[in-house]
Amino acid sequence: MNSDFTLAIHSLTLLALQPDRMSTSDAIAESAGVHPVRIRKVLGLLKKHGFIKSKEGSGGGFIFAKDLNEVNLWDIYKLTSEGALQPKCPDSNEKCMVGAHMHKVLFAIFLGAEEHLGEFLKHYSIKEVVDLIRQEKECCE
Repeated sequence: MNSDFTLAIHSLTLLALQPDRMSTSDAIAESAGVHPVRIRKVLGLLKKHGFIKSKEGSGGGFIFAKDLNEVNLWDIYKLTSEGALQPKCPDSNEKCMVGAHMHKVLFAIFLGAEEHLGEFLKHYSIKEVVDLIRQEKECCE
């Protein structure tokens, strides 16, 4: 899984917690602790797929575009990281029975693992992430 997945969830959660106002990429980047260019890349992807809207100019920024319950973590994973869960196999000896087939066998196993991950992530919407953030905030105050 790559960091774009985490940054997308972070961005969507921050926007969901501020439904009545726009947030700038600089503000989101500051919250996530990354350079604004990294966030703009992720925000561009989220905008392209209709998860957020943007407005340019003074008072502009980004805002959540869907119902929080409509967006699950699997949707975001597929957008940012699909296929990222793959085995890292060195160049094996193709003359060896194991070396010749290890990558293909592990790839199939990891593909199955990604399918299971998807079934799990489908159970978490951005609404639930927002609720979990609020619970964490309350317990820490």
